[in-house]
Amino acid sequence: MNLRPATAEDAAALADLGRRSFVVKFGHMYTPEDLANFLADSHSEAKVAKEIADPGMRIMLAVEEDRLLGYCKMVLDCGWPEHARGGAVIELKQLYTDPEATGRGIGASLMDWALDLARERAADEVQLSVWSGNEGAQKFYARYGFGKVADIHFMVGEQRDEEFLFARMM
Repeated sequence: MNLRPATAEDAAALADLGRRSFVVKFGHMYTPEDLANFLADSHSEAKVAKEIADPGMRIMLAVEEDRLLGYCKMVLDCGWPEHARGGAVIELKQLYTDPEATGRGIGASLMDWALDLARERAADEVQLSVWSGNEGAQKFYARYGFGKVADIHFMVGEQRDEEFLFARMM
């Protein structure tokens, strides 16, 4: 497995992996209409292409030969300024792995990259949101020094999900 930055040619594969990962983990929670609308908006190839081109975002891929195993999106700005404790805060937007490739250290490699990027950018805090019922992800983030700092929410169509804002001071 290697890590490399996303390029414009990766937009379709990233959108596909984002949709598949979201559906496997959370798809059962939503009405078909809410899920379809969310995926069309949040995990479309056009949206991913804009993110790849956005100078305020960095996207790192975990690849094995030609197969995309996972990715991490970092926003070089504060996602929740009302909860910021640092002065230079960045956001870990998504850390997704292929549902068929979990348990191979992909998430750990991408998290190490994300924290290295935060240090390179002289960030003093990293924020991320995690669904309140996703205990596995919460434990993963806790291993890297993240802890809950606020209750927030996330909309998928008409459904409001209760989320936790996790953060780590650098």
